[in-house]
Amino acid sequence: MNKTSEFERMGYRFEGTGSVEICRWNKNAITGRGVCYKQKFYGVPTHKCMEFTPSTLFCNNNCVYCWRPSEFLTIPKNPDWTEPEVMVESLIKKRKALLMGFKGNPKTNQELFKEAVEPTHFAISLSGEPTLYPKLSRLIEYLNNRKGTFSTFLVTNGQCPETLKGLKTLPTQIYLSLTAPNSELYKRISVPLERGAWELLMDSCKFLSSVPTRTVSRITLMKNMNMVDVKGWKDIIEASNAHFIEFKGYSWIGFSRERLQLSNVPTLEEVKEFASEVMEGLDFEYMDEDKKSRIVVYKNRSRPIDRFIRIINE
Repeated sequence: MNKTSEFERMGYRFEGTGSVEICRWNKNAITGRGVCYKQKFYGVPTHKCMEFTPSTLFCNNNCVYCWRPSEFLTIPKNPDWTEPEVMVESLIKKRKALLMGFKGNPKTNQELFKEAVEPTHFAISLSGEPTLYPKLSRLIEYLNNRKGTFSTFLVTNGQCPETLKGLKTLPTQIYLSLTAPNSELYKRISVPLERGAWELLMDSCKFLSSVPTRTVSRITLMKNMNMVDVKGWKDIIEASNAHFIEFKGYSWIGFSRERLQLSNVPTLEEVKEFASEVMEGLDFEYMDEDKKSRIVVYKNRSRPIDRFIRIINE
């Protein structure tokens, strides 16, 4: 099966090594069916968010809960990496083309639709691991300096701590994905392709604890898998010392249904109960929750910061 064709079938559009897709929350926002929890938690404008990746087919983890066809993703071997400026502007145009189908939808809020076609929030995630992209710092710099940019988010699995340390330009917010409270579970859940994967992740946790930008440790919870070892989770959270800690329930969607069961999906109440147990005694306070996404967030008392983001570039 051709990898690119399979991703295009799922709604992706490519520019070299990069790609874009219309997130379901984009669709929901412009048709009046709610907004992403990131708008509720941090003030990010859902309808103006562009979720994209500079490294669609490349990842150094094959996480069992990933809704993408992670078996298609490999460590890159000298690909012809696309230039940041070319990638961004091309993908913005392709995102606009994907959105055009909503213009005639009677449920579409036309004012929000007009705003949506020109993204102002850029989420560097979607597929693959963005820290494998060697031009990541230039990409973030270009986005931050682009007229109208509200914010930039970088989502990473933490397997390339040296890349994170080498960023000359930082995004508005860095998300570190955490999947397990100990090395054995990490091997089973994240299925890392790198040697010393747990040590690399711990190095990224240390980076998160002191980097001068907004930080989030996002924990994806799966029943009967990683909702264990409370002390292990406490240790990781203290090590990363992020501004925010998110506990998000796994969703049984996409290709993850071939690896996990519906029984691995926790309810919001189960997420809240486990999060409360993990956070007890730590210097964090409960901040908010979102029922649709089954997610709760805690805020760091020792690293106080405004939960709502201020625009980068007017």
